[in-house]
Amino acid sequence: MSRILLVDDDMELTDLLREFLSAEGFDVTVANDGGVGLQLAQEESFDALVLDVMLPVHTGFDVLRKLREENGPSRHLPILMLTAKGDTVDRIVGLEMGADDYLPKPCDPRELAARLRAVLRRGQTEVVEESSATLSSGPLRLVPDEHQGYWQDQPLSLTGAEFSVLQVLMEHAGDVVSKETLTKQALGRRLMPYDRSIDVHVSNIRKKLSEQGASRDLIINIRGAGYKLTKGNLA
Repeated sequence: MSRILLVDDDMELTDLLREFLSAEGFDVTVANDGGVGLQLAQEESFDALVLDVMLPVHTGFDVLRKLREENGPSRHLPILMLTAKGDTVDRIVGLEMGADDYLPKPCDPRELAARLRAVLRRGQTEVVEESSATLSSGPLRLVPDEHQGYWQDQPLSLTGAEFSVLQVLMEHAGDVVSKETLTKQALGRRLMPYDRSIDVHVSNIRKKLSEQGASRDLIINIRGAGYKLTKGNLA
């Protein structure tokens, strides 16, 4: 049974979500402020975290930042942010800070369960692929058994979603991969209207690669078509 940490100060909502998710086979722990949520995420083992943006004590962004800055297991904990409906700024900021996905509030419990299953399937796929061969394109290398990327043997600090997006692009190096395909294969769900998740994940990957000396043109955007990992910039 997958352990889920749900952090939201809306007690009526958390009761509803916990009841629904428990009936769907999840083991749900609830925290109603960011301080308790952060402590639980740091001290206990969870398979995923559902995190509201607006929280007392520590905001959801504070919790997200602290977890992503750590060197322990919580650094790679899959995190889904709950954002105000229509607030695209919070969604983009959360993704830029390392969230794996987001849902607008009030969220449909069925959609939340589907997103959690997608995140968990991705993690299970990564475990299954631990014995698979390393993906290499010039100085860029992905090692599935370490869940780690490297540029010129320097480690890249990738989130789970970023690793999956880069893996799909490397598997199709030199070819254009549509955002629909990236969303389905890397995030495990369908592309939604006005969905910027892939754009932000690719932007984060570019930034982390450029910090190690890679060209920002390593991954290019083909307008209206998708993204391509360019072999010519891998030398």
